[in-house]
Amino acid sequence: MDRRKALSKPEAVVKTGGSSWCRSLTEKDFPDSDHRRIRISPDLPWLSEDDIQKMEFLSGGEVVSKARVPAHGQVLQVALDPPAHQQHGPLHSERCQQGLCSLIKRTDDWFEVFAFHLDRVLGLNRSLPAVLRTFHSEILPYRYIRGNPRPAVWWDPDIQHLSDGDNDQNSIPLSWVQYQKLLQVHCGSEADLKSPPCVGVHHSEWGRLALFDFLLQVNDRLDRYCCGFTPEPTELCVENLLHSKCANTKELLLVHILVRKADPSRLVFIDNAGRPEQSSDNLNFRLVEGIDEFPERAVSVLRSGCLETLLLRSLYTDRIFWDSQGGASGLRPLIQSVEHRGKILLQHIRDKKLQLERDL
Repeated sequence: MDRRKALSKPEAVVKTGGSSWCRSLTEKDFPDSDHRRIRISPDLPWLSEDDIQKMEFLSGGEVVSKARVPAHGQVLQVALDPPAHQQHGPLHSERCQQGLCSLIKRTDDWFEVFAFHLDRVLGLNRSLPAVLRTFHSEILPYRYIRGNPRPAVWWDPDIQHLSDGDNDQNSIPLSWVQYQKLLQVHCGSEADLKSPPCVGVHHSEWGRLALFDFLLQVNDRLDRYCCGFTPEPTELCVENLLHSKCANTKELLLVHILVRKADPSRLVFIDNAGRPEQSSDNLNFRLVEGIDEFPERAVSVLRSGCLETLLLRSLYTDRIFWDSQGGASGLRPLIQSVEHRGKILLQHIRDKKLQLERDL
């Protein structure tokens, strides 16, 4: 019941907010005088108590140990002590199992923080809490502490990883061909969740993922080979010769398809940095290929015209992120670019006469 109540909040914001939620915001709505790292106010119903606690933990926790993440050279896993606790003792792995760890990502991955707030404002609630912060711990390598803020993303110990060391960024091995087949049979509503081609994930989850990835232009999940748009020659998918495999559909695999052990029918969205600069004439429509329904609540937010206001209110909570992006004036062009993608997606939904799915 608590989860259902939490998930209903963004819809209530759109339905009841009209004038108050969608009014034009001025600089006075975002005072520089609030110096808290996480500037929480009572009028942010899309952020749960758990989100707020994790954001404060990520932004203020002291680094007490570190570990490398296999096959991810530019990502560091760190254990954090909540501010003022300083409880040294448990092993690094034990701390992570207790939910006291974070991934420190590249400075270029700042869009992860934007993605977290977009996820909550849309009522998807599938991504992990993330903040932008600077680090000063002597435990960390020099490049992590020289001043540039980095995204800190909560490490969820309940995410299910495959035992295959070369494929541990999946809970489920899934090819593009199998993915398209399972979309057609409507797993969990018209077909049994566990009977092939289904993989235990409810059909409505893929619409949430596709909407989220289209708005952010995340390709490294449903389209790791960059088959749905024209990549730059410097893209990893080109340099690693993945793009050249696009002609052979049977070779294409999905990545970062993750679920929690305790809730394996729902997806968890990780690595959401996406493409903030992707031009509107090079958008990746492969991300919505085969999707025949989208989440009603998220679509209602896109239709409402409230997205800019809701995102500015939400992003203001993360002071370092807000300042690093130049505040409201710096963020508006970015948000308007995502809003434009939303309008293109809404037109796609109208053109294809696609269904809207109420939340489970």
